[in-house]
Amino acid sequence: MTVRFGRVAKASVLLGASLMIVASGAAQADENKLTIFAAASLKNALEAVNTACEADVGEKAVISFAGSSALAKQIEQGAPADIFISADLDWMAYLSEKNMTKKDTETRLLGNSIVLIAPANSTASVDLKAGVDLAAIVGDGKLAMANTDAVPAGKYGKAALQSLGVWAGVEGKVAQAENVRAALALVSTGEAPFGIVYATDAAADKKVKVLATFGADTHPPIVYPVAETAEAKDADAPKFLKCLQTDKARTLFEEQGFTVLTPPVSN
Repeated sequence: MTVRFGRVAKASVLLGASLMIVASGAAQADENKLTIFAAASLKNALEAVNTACEADVGEKAVISFAGSSALAKQIEQGAPADIFISADLDWMAYLSEKNMTKKDTETRLLGNSIVLIAPANSTASVDLKAGVDLAAIVGDGKLAMANTDAVPAGKYGKAALQSLGVWAGVEGKVAQAENVRAALALVSTGEAPFGIVYATDAAADKKVKVLATFGADTHPPIVYPVAETAEAKDADAPKFLKCLQTDKARTLFEEQGFTVLTPPVSN
């Protein structure tokens, strides 16, 4: 269910749409270049890794960022992506089961956590324990989340709220966005007083602050898998996959708050 309400709903739709336009437009315009479809939450880290890996790979990749669900559907419909990086295992499995990935390249690359955020000037205080009256804390405001039925960050957030026994109370207060960066923007701009995003998203925006971190036991493990697509055409795709697992990439991912799940490989 997508909540519709005034400026917040409009902002959510516009922000999500803008990222989707970037995703599809970039892919269509650069079919002859190494093209990566990546979860929106990877934007800061992956752009830095892309620059660092350019010399090893031989070219700078074109990266399209959006919700993992939207990107997986685009790949299914024939979008020219060479590499897919999802924010959860489900959307990688979705493509893998349709033989749209090169299964021997599928790798569990990164980990993350989810947090409750508020604007940086907020005085709110929250203890994320079972039964917390989050609905009362949100009050007449909205809780910004990525789409809770399809986008990984939204699914993780919903699972955490259900685990704490508070989902039923806040479900009607949720402002659903097309992806996690759009949800972050709703809080950053003051459109929503609270939001649930990845810890790495919160760290990337000085206009928000973390109120609390959801326990790892309240939601499925957050795993970012990566794979070369079955229709990959760029010969540099394997080089980029390798570079993602080097020490220099590890350092850049860790600087953004990600946990690197793979052992390092030599350049």
